[in-house]
Amino acid sequence: MVVEIKEFSSVEEIEEALDKEISETKSNLGEYLRRLDGIRQLAEKTKKVRQVVMKLAGKKTEAERLGEITVDNVNIVLDANPLDELTALESVVRSHQERLLKFQKAREELKPLDEFGDTEGVTFLIVEHDGVPERILLKVS
Repeated sequence: MVVEIKEFSSVEEIEEALDKEISETKSNLGEYLRRLDGIRQLAEKTKKVRQVVMKLAGKKTEAERLGEITVDNVNIVLDANPLDELTALESVVRSHQERLLKFQKAREELKPLDEFGDTEGVTFLIVEHDGVPERILLKVS
């Protein structure tokens, strides 16, 4: 999580920055959704094959992953399969969807700033948490 302060000289600049973030997030989300669709089918096939083989062998499906190691706060999956990739992609898609919603909500909540009109001599300091506006400081000079 990154907290930053960005300076803008007009409401339009703020809106343009938010629109750009929304556009980039939508684009990234679209790419991940396409990848997710592709891997989902393969993961389902892999899961079915694994279940059938385990049933043939008379074993229960293992809940614990033998090929996963945790180093500090990082999980490393050895010999990753489509199910591992599906889980990772689903997490990334959820994260991008949440980020997009935050940007859209922030954009909507900042609409009243349009009423400022002439902002000459006003500087907008935006405190952002992971790129999403969290606080606005108005400096009049």
